[in-house]
Amino acid sequence: MSTLPIMRPYIGGQWIESKSERFNTIHDPSTGKPIAQVPCCTRDEVEAAIAAARAAYPAWKSTPVRKRASIMMKLRNLIERDMEELTRMVATENGKCWSEAAGDVGKALEMTELACSAPSLLMGESLMDTSSGYDTTLYREPMGVFAGIAPWNFPAMIPVGWMAPLAIVCGNTFVLKPASTTPMTCMKFAELYKEAGVPDGVFNIVPCSRSEAEILLTHEDVRGVTFVGSTEVGLHVYSTAAAHGKRVQALCEAKNHALVLKDAPITRTAAGIMNSAFGCAGERCMALPAVVVEEEIADALVAELVRLCRQQKVGPAYDKTSDLGPVGSKGHQKFVLDWIEKGIQEGAQLVLDGRGVKVEGYEDGYYIGHTIFDRVTEDMTIGTREVFGPVLCIKRVKDFEEGLALMNRNPYANGSVIFTQSGHYAREFAKRTDGGMVGVNVGIPVPIGVFPFCGHKKSFFGDLHCHGKDAFRFYTESKCVTARWFDEEEKQKKSVDTWDGSL
Repeated sequence: MSTLPIMRPYIGGQWIESKSERFNTIHDPSTGKPIAQVPCCTRDEVEAAIAAARAAYPAWKSTPVRKRASIMMKLRNLIERDMEELTRMVATENGKCWSEAAGDVGKALEMTELACSAPSLLMGESLMDTSSGYDTTLYREPMGVFAGIAPWNFPAMIPVGWMAPLAIVCGNTFVLKPASTTPMTCMKFAELYKEAGVPDGVFNIVPCSRSEAEILLTHEDVRGVTFVGSTEVGLHVYSTAAAHGKRVQALCEAKNHALVLKDAPITRTAAGIMNSAFGCAGERCMALPAVVVEEEIADALVAELVRLCRQQKVGPAYDKTSDLGPVGSKGHQKFVLDWIEKGIQEGAQLVLDGRGVKVEGYEDGYYIGHTIFDRVTEDMTIGTREVFGPVLCIKRVKDFEEGLALMNRNPYANGSVIFTQSGHYAREFAKRTDGGMVGVNVGIPVPIGVFPFCGHKKSFFGDLHCHGKDAFRFYTESKCVTARWFDEEEKQKKSVDTWDGSL
């Protein structure tokens, strides 16, 4: 184990040797083999990262926004240059199959491109003569140090897509706590940030445990926190950081549902469900793990889904012919397998069993095959809780109203989808669903970066979402300046004083 490469924290523009005696081992999910170690940074090291970010803030805040955006453009070009290497890194440490890993990096590229639009998106508002002789202007200004707490399932898109580039281009500095199982990708991004010209201390990375991460929620120099993870932890992050006067956005769990009406074309609908349910091994908060289908076509839809699943190849992440890669870790493999067992115990009908899948040459990898439960009812937790794996639950209903009501009773509302040919039902669904991101014949209704990623209910805590204008508002605060000029009044007064009454 001592021969494994050791990752290092990135503080103040330097890779430092951690003084921690605690390390996490990073495994390749495709093989199950250890590939590196990462330290659990000490409290002093986390505080040093905050101090470095605080010290770098005044100069970075004063850097013209056009210059900050220019650096983001250089970063965008570097990401594109290193796309192959970054994709392989995501596939190796996370287990996404190659196309999905490329998509993960591609979303980081997309959000960096959004950061390049900062000169436009940071513009304020102004109005002359708000009262006689008074003008008012609203500016958007950076706030200081922001902290990001990232999950393991998207090593590129979330920490260095949703979080860091938008916070930084707004003029803030940033301290990132990456997931302990997938820190390598964002550490590679730190090298690209430096190469692009991001000044030392503006971007910092401190892998640490939850205990040390608590400092980010309470430290007086941290102005805001952005988090992605479980609802339980997200609620703690939100309540703790907000109680310490910080701005918070917490993106949490989901149990997204699709409603399939009897007029939906079976073949095309099943293909749409496949990608959203089993893509990224189901390990995304916008996965589609539950499908509510009208009874009249349920048998045909399930049969088509089973047929499509059996055509897909389960294999290692970096094999470009793999359709379904491993799940992210040994512990998570057990978590998902336990959920499958619970579904069986609860009485759901297991029509496709992904347990026991072995990939030749990769027998120690963390594989779970496509799994489908049919006739899942509301009293079964397999259909209401987030499994976060390649497990699909089919729920049968008699009509649109029953299906919509069932979906809206779920406590999570990240996204929701309807498959139908009816404009009436599509419009009714869009109006009445609780989901924050809605798809009409679109299995993964994640908007492009200029729109907000807007979960509802227990899927999100906060009021400003990541993505788009919401993100630029989250990372800045408003300042209104109202001005009047007395010399103008004097001129007007003199004009009145010298008037002789003639017209």
